Amino acid sequence: MDRKKKIRIVMAKPGLDGHDRGAKVVARALRDAGMEVIYLGLQQTPEDIVNSAVQEDADFVGISSLAGAHMTHFTRVLKLLKENDSEDIIVVGGGIIPEDDRDELMKAGVAALFGPGMSTDDIVGALNKLAVERGKV
Repeated sequence: MDRKKKIRIVMAKPGLDGHDRGAKVVARALRDAGMEVIYLGLQQTPEDIVNSAVQEDADFVGISSLAGAHMTHFTRVLKLLKENDSEDIIVVGGGIIPEDDRDELMKAGVAALFGPGMSTDDIVGALNKLAVERGKV
């Protein structure tokens, strides 16, 4: 895909969730697909994530959540982006998220959610599609 600029994504694991293997696999796949990935690592606060995304002029925020606090962390990130006039940053996420919560998060403004076992090619494709649809590339 011909691009004017690389897609930039800030990825993080909020809260006390200590399982980051999946996030690292996805980060590497996005990088290998030509995206610029800023991986903040474990135990980030929503404030840390949003501040980094704004400072890095990110196109996306990617949140990985396996510890059950996804409703709190995702909605807080969305709220902080709005407060920082940065609602144009696309929020996506992955992890163990029950179907009812997935629907609620999507209604709140999360653009895409990826579950365990989803191929990295599908994730890359979904982000590329969102970037085009939202005028990021």
